[in-house]
Amino acid sequence: MSATRTATRTATKQAPSTARRPDAMPIFVWEGTDKRGVKMKGEQPAKNVNLVRADLRRQGITPQVVKVKPKPLFGSAGKRIKPGDIAVFSRQIATMMKSGVPIVTSLEIISGGQKNPKMKTLINAVRADIESGSSMHEALSKHPVQFDELYRNLVKAGESAGVLDTVLDTVATYKENIESLKGKIKKAMFYPATVVAVAILVSAILLIFVVPQFQQVFQSFGADLPAFTMMIIAASEFMISYWWLMLMTTVGAAVAFIMAKNRSPKFAHFLDRMILKIPVVGKVLHDGAIARFSRTLAVTFKAGVPLVEALETVAGATGNVVYEQAVHRIRDDVSVGYQVNMAMKQVNLFPNMVIQMVAIGEEAGALDAMLFKIAEFYEQEVNNAVDALASLLEPMIMIFLGVVVGGMVVGMYLPIFKLAAAI
Repeated sequence: MSATRTATRTATKQAPSTARRPDAMPIFVWEGTDKRGVKMKGEQPAKNVNLVRADLRRQGITPQVVKVKPKPLFGSAGKRIKPGDIAVFSRQIATMMKSGVPIVTSLEIISGGQKNPKMKTLINAVRADIESGSSMHEALSKHPVQFDELYRNLVKAGESAGVLDTVLDTVATYKENIESLKGKIKKAMFYPATVVAVAILVSAILLIFVVPQFQQVFQSFGADLPAFTMMIIAASEFMISYWWLMLMTTVGAAVAFIMAKNRSPKFAHFLDRMILKIPVVGKVLHDGAIARFSRTLAVTFKAGVPLVEALETVAGATGNVVYEQAVHRIRDDVSVGYQVNMAMKQVNLFPNMVIQMVAIGEEAGALDAMLFKIAEFYEQEVNNAVDALASLLEPMIMIFLGVVVGGMVVGMYLPIFKLAAAI
């Protein structure tokens, strides 16, 4: 009798993982009309066409076309999953769970609204694992690329405390703020890099295609050319003859730089330390790292993660090797009994205001609340710094374009001006 009950319970528990999993069944697209004659279309998973037709008729829809959804031309890879997609997913699941929707149903609804096949597959895989008896933390742990250690630790803490919906809401807010901060920092770096790249491209086009035409005209003059014009012609001849060498050197240098940064901790530390010393840009990165440190530590500590463990998780979220190593040192000091503010003072990276606010938070027993305030302050500082950087770079970029591109144009017209003056 007990064996029969055990078998029944096992079968009941295992059934959802095979019967209810939509990605195990083909997807059908259909078109039809409702009772008013209005055309409708959609898609749904089913075992065969007949089941789709029967289900549509039960809903009052007369099916006209039902067929298996064709596969994409280049497979079902879709776009890669970006951190922003995870942020949106976090907000959706948090909103639904706060509204009382069960987690499996929430994941099913979110999956149905995904246009990216990779994201849809990821959510379906998480849902299938939860249906088969895994906790959400365990299901997310199978996808460490999309759900980092911080995310998984927060979910685990929320499940342990029985406040998963609240923690997911906190995680969603955290992800949104961090992605917004990253976007602002990237915006500050992207604009000047794009302008420089365009200037280099335009210069290359002028040297390869335009300057040789002027050179033929100058040869017909039979007169001596200005030194500046001769220098531009020499650069043009070099680029035409050795463009392949310049391209290979540029690509090789870029590859070597990336490999050195990824494989050499010393080089990565040196590079990040140098970037932090760049005027204006360094301040944006400093403020961004402090904002990420403060918000990440606040979220993990508020979720109930022990402080030493929280600091271990926070280190990788700062976005800078210098700050990452500093946080590891703070963790080591805190683990032997130092207060957080004292440990932060020793690394000599954090402003005095931040250290004092952390000290006040520790004294009042409200460290997470104080860290949230620090994060908000420095996120606003990043906003202001980005605006100031954009205002500062605009005239500098105009000067750069004028010197590089305008200089070549003037150099090509100098002989013409000289000839006109002689006439």
